[in-house]
Amino acid sequence: MRSLNRRELAAVLAASGVSAPALLARQNPPPPPRRSEQPPEVPPFQAPIEFTRKDVPSRVRPFPMTQVRLLPGLFADAAGWNRGYIGRLPADRLLYNFRANAGLPTGSAQPFGGWEAKADGKHATELRGHFTGHFLSASAQLYASAGDQEAKAKADEIVAELARCQQKLGGGYLSAFPTELFDRLTTPQLPWAPFYTIHKIMAGLFDMYTLAGSQDARKVVEGMADWADQWSGSRTEEHMQEILNVEFGGMAEVLYNLAAATNSDQWAKAGDRFTKKRFVNPLALRRDELRPLHVNTHIPQVIAAARRYEISGDMRFHDVADFFFYEVTTARTYVTGGTSNGEAWLAPPRRLAAELKMSVSTAECCCSYNMLKLARHLYAWTADPRYFDYYERALLNHRIGAIQPGTGHTQYYLSLTPGAWKTFNTEDQSFWCCTGTGVEEFSKLTDSIYWHDDGGVYVNLFIPSELSWPEKGFGLRQDTQFPGQPRTALTVTADKPVNLPLHLRIPSWLASGPTVKVNGKALEATASPGSYLTLARTWKKGDRVDLELPMRLHIEAMPDDPKLQAILYGPLVLAGDLGAEGLTEQMITGPSGPRVQALPIEVPAFRAAADPASWIKPGDQPLTFRTTGQPKDVTLVPLNSIFNKRYAVYWEVA
Repeated sequence: MRSLNRRELAAVLAASGVSAPALLARQNPPPPPRRSEQPPEVPPFQAPIEFTRKDVPSRVRPFPMTQVRLLPGLFADAAGWNRGYIGRLPADRLLYNFRANAGLPTGSAQPFGGWEAKADGKHATELRGHFTGHFLSASAQLYASAGDQEAKAKADEIVAELARCQQKLGGGYLSAFPTELFDRLTTPQLPWAPFYTIHKIMAGLFDMYTLAGSQDARKVVEGMADWADQWSGSRTEEHMQEILNVEFGGMAEVLYNLAAATNSDQWAKAGDRFTKKRFVNPLALRRDELRPLHVNTHIPQVIAAARRYEISGDMRFHDVADFFFYEVTTARTYVTGGTSNGEAWLAPPRRLAAELKMSVSTAECCCSYNMLKLARHLYAWTADPRYFDYYERALLNHRIGAIQPGTGHTQYYLSLTPGAWKTFNTEDQSFWCCTGTGVEEFSKLTDSIYWHDDGGVYVNLFIPSELSWPEKGFGLRQDTQFPGQPRTALTVTADKPVNLPLHLRIPSWLASGPTVKVNGKALEATASPGSYLTLARTWKKGDRVDLELPMRLHIEAMPDDPKLQAILYGPLVLAGDLGAEGLTEQMITGPSGPRVQALPIEVPAFRAAADPASWIKPGDQPLTFRTTGQPKDVTLVPLNSIFNKRYAVYWEVA
């Protein structure tokens, strides 16, 4: 999460050798920006921003997590590992720095290490307290998605103690560090990112209020919002714009969310003060000026812009979110759906091969987490299934394989450097930003499987799960081993007949329209890849829909180096198994990324025909493949399944 300083950025860019642009050859780009008129010539955010409440109706909405439950499978396993990790973290340790900052007894609790190190510790950081906010969000989501009473009880205990700390500090400000860090925002001795941390705490409290029904959490977050309103309101607009050069997370988003939930424009007007105009103006003008920005400083600002549009109808914010998503996903995203390099965008757009050569720290996990959040907003406005082509790609390849089986530990970077390996946080001495978004990610895996409009259900992800829609008297069960098997089955569980349309997403990666059966009878009608197949009928209990999703091998080349290629099978990115020689536990647990330079390895290159099926053959196990006829043949498996081994995703192919 640390921003590269100007000297570091200049050194990296000077050494990159970035050359002339090349066209990006994405198979399934997301929808282009939606505005039809020409962008304005004058920066749209020159004048002070004025807020007027006007809610924009969504085209579709996700079902509440309380109405969706995971069934056994890959996603339920990941949720279980994450649940175990959350359960092992004691409340007293999560509260330690808050109590210490408020002058309250810390008891016998031991502080965490890493980014949560205590104030007087040798390795103390200025982000301490951020993970407790993530923890509250994850706990609230666990309660909503799985009915986890134990998680809710621990989170309620933490909220009550945070309320005590807040009262001791004066009733508004709440943090695990003193207000002195905010005073330093106006001095040359800049702090790390105090508003970033405040946002995480506020977001966790907001989730406890909205997802777990905690009125205490509402009181605490409103007190924090009032403090943030007063603090930011006492600065001139010009001064606030300078302050926004220091990372401030999703402060605007949580204030907009609070405004909508409490029907108070006060919080929305406070949120507007966190609009960084030098960032949003180029986006509103449809210009990519993202180099060399710190990626995860800015994605939350775009999520905030999307939320601002939803509660005001202000098209300037719509255009910021719309163009940003399109540009990042088509011009700055690797084959996995991940983005960033050393936490920044270091090259011009569509120079991904150049990005890959700059460092081993590609694809920060926080960035993918937040890009998925942004995709949900844009999909809600349009119901365009191409957003879920992106969502599925990132979820299957960057997210679901970023949690360590058994421990529930998660990654900081998903390195795409050939010869890399996956590294994970420690149990209690890391607490990176991506540890926080990790516990959130895997506690809300039910939030995007099913969506609805006023009349029908949209099935967007193929994950074993059950849906209940009591308002319509409708229920659905999805049984699948996808992507292990190329199919899914949907069974109606409603007690009484229900007439409604069922919209099935037909992924863009399919070579042709799928085979669909209703109660064993094949339909003559189908739908083209990248669209929905709509089945409108009166559904009865036991009705079954079988959807075949045949997967094929295909290649995705880098836009600026066609010889640098990744291999996919359906939506799955395949990685070459390069073995575990030389890897130790210390190299896997603790580092934020793999130290590939310290353990170099020769990665094979391929000579091959354009059709990957001619030189890559199925192995003995499902989703296992083997190259043939190469100087050194390699076994290929899904990237999300490879752990404790070295791998390659991008290959030199002649």
